[in-house]
Amino acid sequence: MEKATIYQQIQAAKLANQKLLAILLDPDKIVWELITDLISKINQSPATHVFIGGSLVETSILDDLIIRIKQDCVLPIVLFPGHPSQISNHADGILFLSLLSGRNPDYLIEHQVKAAPILKQSQLEIIPTAYLLIESGSETAVERVSKTKPLDRNDFDLVLATALAGEMLGNKLIYLEAGSGAQKAVPLQMIELVSQNTTIPLIVGGGIVDLQGIQNAYQSGADLVVIGTSFENDINFFNFPIK
Repeated sequence: MEKATIYQQIQAAKLANQKLLAILLDPDKIVWELITDLISKINQSPATHVFIGGSLVETSILDDLIIRIKQDCVLPIVLFPGHPSQISNHADGILFLSLLSGRNPDYLIEHQVKAAPILKQSQLEIIPTAYLLIESGSETAVERVSKTKPLDRNDFDLVLATALAGEMLGNKLIYLEAGSGAQKAVPLQMIELVSQNTTIPLIVGGGIVDLQGIQNAYQSGADLVVIGTSFENDINFFNFPIK
């Protein structure tokens, strides 16, 4: 029997109401002297996936980082690219993102066109993902780099319509993103609305600063929660119990 793909595993978890967790690593922020401790903390955490990428990856350590993580970590490694240059065949899969919340053609189709020939030659599992940036109280790296405005965090109808459009276009995942280091997380009522009105797995990330925030997102309907900045700032993030 063939091993289930990353996406099949995410689908199966959704059907079984098993919640997933991804730790997002930005290669630019990796301290190599501490990489062993970092991987150890990932292995001790409840993470089910490792996402790698960022809006501005200015180093060339992507391949080296993935190879090093795989030496001591068996979790699936999924690329979370901000640019076609952020592709590594050493990863297991890639979120093939389309920034549907914005209207910059580079992030709707142009970067995807540039990446397609590279991905065609790779062994990566390609997972089309509708990416929605939600206003979070301050300008995020995604907003700055993509030159697009996030969706109003109070306009639930527009967010839902955008998520529905993403599903109808054939995307396999919906990703509600408040942004790296966001002041405010995606509203729980928004997560619930999108979850109840779409059928594909829902990812939520940005602005979640404690384990209770993760639990709240799950209870509102998130199938997979992404933790980035909070873990970057404190690799003991998962050592503290939910209050």
